[in-house]
Parts: sequence; structure tokens; C-alpha cells
Amino acid sequence: MACKFTRRFLAAALCSMAALASAQSWPTKNVTIVVPFPAGGTTDVLARAVSTKLSAAIGQSVIVENKPGAGATLGAAVVAKAPADGHTLLMGAVHHTVATSVYKNLQYSFEKDFAPITTVALVPNVLVVSANGPYNSVNDLVAAGKASPEKLSYGSNGNGTAQHMIGTQFQIETGAKVLHVPYKGSAPLTTDLLGGQVDMSFDTITPVLPFIKEGKLKALAVTTAKRSSTLPNVLTLQEAGIPNIAIGTWFGLLAPAATPRSVVARLNSEVVKIIHSPEFRKQMLDIGAEPIGNKPEEMARKRPKSLPSWSRRAGSPWTESGHQISGEPHGQSSSSRGSNLPDVEVHFVHRQAATHRRDPKTGGAS
Repeated sequence: MACKFTRRFLAAALCSMAALASAQSWPTKNVTIVVPFPAGGTTDVLARAVSTKLSAAIGQSVIVENKPGAGATLGAAVVAKAPADGHTLLMGAVHHTVATSVYKNLQYSFEKDFAPITTVALVPNVLVVSANGPYNSVNDLVAAGKASPEKLSYGSNGNGTAQHMIGTQFQIETGAKVLHVPYKGSAPLTTDLLGGQVDMSFDTITPVLPFIKEGKLKALAVTTAKRSSTLPNVLTLQEAGIPNIAIGTWFGLLAPAATPRSVVARLNSEVVKIIHSPEFRKQMLDIGAEPIGNKPEEMARKRPKSLPSWSRRAGSPWTESGHQISGEPHGQSSSSRGSNLPDVEVHFVHRQAATHRRDPKTGGAS
């Protein structure tokens, strides 16, 4: 009996020593934060804000690598398959909880293949239009979407992203018909929004805020339940008469699931210190983000709560000219059976952003 106890004690002690050694030896090389969108969007901005300060804290370079595509799932797949040693991380977002209900053949499980580190920030989404356009209120957009179905268009960061789901919900609540134009990220979307190739978007505040301040874009409403402290004079969608929409976007760091707990704990400690610093907090508030910085278990508890609601939105049918169309960017299927989620099939109005150009004379797509 005493021998068994001794062996168990020694095994536990060895495991503890190994975990301690792992945490103390990490990092042994450069750390990479994978951003599943192009440079310039909120995910990218947050990753770079963290990486600079994390590099100084751990004494190793922290590199931001952009791997956009397929509604943020390509970059996530890269991290899910990476060595679980704490040197490859994902700047994830609510988009990944949506993708579980959208893409059929995902190469990973967002619930099972990632270890949460911390939620970096919460960022409101905002309904914006070009300042040169004819729309000055949410009611103007709703009226246009009803009067000329699918002539009005909105851009998103890709099929199955939060912006896409907000656009879906907007149509459900208002009865307006709006054509969805998926992009690979905020930068190309904003360029086309400014140029009039798309009429509106529900992007996060961060990438559009400079253009709102310059008067090039008009903010008509935020999607959250409360007004944004960054745009205090902008109505919420609920205040504008659109019920049942109270949505923001979370962003957080994750590691491959088998990453040693001691390394995850070290990462959490270092990143939370950064997030809670006055300098970082000011930096976040300046771009419209609310810094969070919680424990891994807190991030894990809150993450699944968004799955059922996003899954229901993803199940809404889309039609174009009376026919259902499955949008499949980059060869990906647009349906999914998510873990512990109801089976859903999503039909998207899908038109490649590059082909959706408005003729300056006719206003139509060319």
C-alpha cells in the first residue's frame, strides 16, 4: 500500500516538475500569432497591439502572421494543427463560433481543438454607409431594401462571419432584402464601401472609425444593446426601431488544445498584465474596443453561450431570384454540423466581391 502511494506521489511530483519546467523554459523561439484576416482589420489591430508588448515581456519576438480566407477558418485550421508548445497562437473571434454552424467540412473543432488563453477585447459592430450615398438613417435603408429587393448591398468579412449573421438578422427583423457581398477582410471591404461598390456594412468600429471621424462614412447605428462610448451620439439598432439585435464581437487569444497548462497560465498572466495596463486600455478605447483580460476558464465558460444563438441565425434561408444558392468561398461548403449543435444548412446569396461593381452611370452591378 505504501509503495503504491509512494509511486503515485512520485508520479504527481514528476508531472508538476515537468509542467514547471515547461513554463520556465517557454518560449524557446519566436512566438507567432495567426490572424485569420488580412492586415488592417480589428483582429489584426488587436493582435499587433498585444504582440509588441508581449515580445518585450517574454524576451522573444512575437510575429503576427495573416492567413485570411473561408470566413476566418483557414487561419484557425493552421493553429489547430500546429505543435502544442505555446509558440503558435490564434487571435480568434466570435466568427469562429459562427463557422461551426456554417462550414460542413471544417478541419478542426473550435470547442475541442483550442485552449482559451484570454479574451482581449469586446468591440461593437456599427452600421455604416458612404457619406456620399443617399442614406441618412436606418429607416432609409429599410425602405430601400423593401422597395427594390436585393438592389441594396452590404459587405461582410466573409460567409459565416459575425457581420454576415448581423446582416441576416437585420433582414429578418425588417423584411428588407439586401444582397450579401463577402470579402476576405475589413480592408478590402472598407475600400469598396468608400468607393460605392457596396452600400453598407456591419463591421466592427475599429477599421471604420477613422473614416467616420473624417466624414467619409456615416455611422447610422451600433449593433450592441448600449451605445458605444466611442460614438455616443449614434443610436443603437433597437433605438432606431429594429428589435432583437444586441450583438457585439469578442476577440481572444487561443492555443492548440494540448498546450501544457503551465504555458497557457504563463501566457494568460503576461497578456492579462498587458490588457490591464493603462497604456493598452487607452489604446483600446481610442479604437472603440473594450479591453477585457479574463482567466482561461472564464473565456471557456462564456465562449459556448454564443453558439446556439449564432447557429439559429446561420439557419436562416437565403434566396436570389427565387433560387437557393450555396455560397462556397475557396472551395469550402457553406453548411455545417457543429459539435453539440442542431443540424443546420445555410444558403447564402453569394457573389464574389470582385465582380460586384456598380456602374457609375446605371448604378447596377457589372
